[in-house]
Amino acid sequence: MKTSPFEIFPPAGDETLDTLFQGRLKILQPRKGYRFSLDSVLLAGLTQARRRDRVVDLGTGCGVVPLLLAFRGAAGHLTGVEIHPPLAALARRNVMLNGFSRLVEILEADLRLIQRDQIPGPVSLVVSNPPYREIASGRLNPNREKAFARHELLADLGAVVKAAARLLPTKGRLALIYPARRLSRLFREVTEAGFTPKCLTLIHGSLDSPAKLVHLEAIRGGGEELRINKPFAVYGADRRYTAEMAAMYDSPNS
Repeated sequence: MKTSPFEIFPPAGDETLDTLFQGRLKILQPRKGYRFSLDSVLLAGLTQARRRDRVVDLGTGCGVVPLLLAFRGAAGHLTGVEIHPPLAALARRNVMLNGFSRLVEILEADLRLIQRDQIPGPVSLVVSNPPYREIASGRLNPNREKAFARHELLADLGAVVKAAARLLPTKGRLALIYPARRLSRLFREVTEAGFTPKCLTLIHGSLDSPAKLVHLEAIRGGGEELRINKPFAVYGADRRYTAEMAAMYDSPNS
């Protein structure tokens, strides 16, 4: 009798088991700690990963971005980097739970110190959903995992971009989700690290509201031309997901 993956990797008492793609992608998450958000789904959905890409996700949390890309067959190999030991261990369980051990590796490391020789094989794409709340802005969440994910405690945008510059060769690509209100800082940090902004998408809750997030793809040592995509709306006039947003939760071969 075949053993169910749920029997091998059952959720602990302080975890939940959530699913995407009609239950075919399974994500274990802390019940009260860090839980992936819409930002992670947008990062995986808007980034133009290629089948031969070797991808590094900086600050992978429970591993959701590499898992989404692996499920879609959008990369040749993926490495998730996570500094928090419990989250790194959880990400490894999620990789095994979904049968992606040959495709996805989880590295427990500080992205501020990471070096090229720590990543297997050449890297062609770095993705990240970096913390973007300044330490003095807003209430600091008492949960350490949530605080690290939201506030610039252990790493900030500059640290993420500098890490990407160390990992990527010339013409390597960087993709980020960041608040629209801090777009000037985003452009400054990527250009100072040697990247050129190449593709920008403004993300709106709905098209009748201001942009809340941006998705930026940049190239290390690229030319000056910047493409600005049409605005991306999460919700339609009926307050339901737009077709484009719903597609990010659905498999192209479902």
